[in-house]
Amino acid sequence: MANPWRKARPEDVERFLDAIDGIEGLEQRKMFGFPAAFLGGNMVAGLHQDTVMVRLPDVERQERLDAGWSLFEPMPGRPMREYVALPAETFADADATREWIERAAAYVRTLPPKEPKPRKRS
Repeated sequence: MANPWRKARPEDVERFLDAIDGIEGLEQRKMFGFPAAFLGGNMVAGLHQDTVMVRLPDVERQERLDAGWSLFEPMPGRPMREYVALPAETFADADATREWIERAAAYVRTLPPKEPKPRKRS
């Protein structure tokens, strides 16, 4: 089955990488083949096609949903429950994007580190 996802535009990748640059402790990795930011093995934020998703605590996530934001769904009907998608106009604003990623990082710092999965033997 072919991957139905579109590649991220280079300018979106650059904008996302600029937004995470210099945030203490963030590690850049790939998620779904797109750039993402992790702390202690937990994903903080990521770019998926042309959307940035951030991980927020329950109350803040609900406030964003009430304000018209949406849960992040990499596949229709399959939301990632702690992640909201930044609206396009928020992602277009570099300062706002950075602020939301920093808020997500502050939340993820309160979570226990994720244990690395053992590597599969071939």
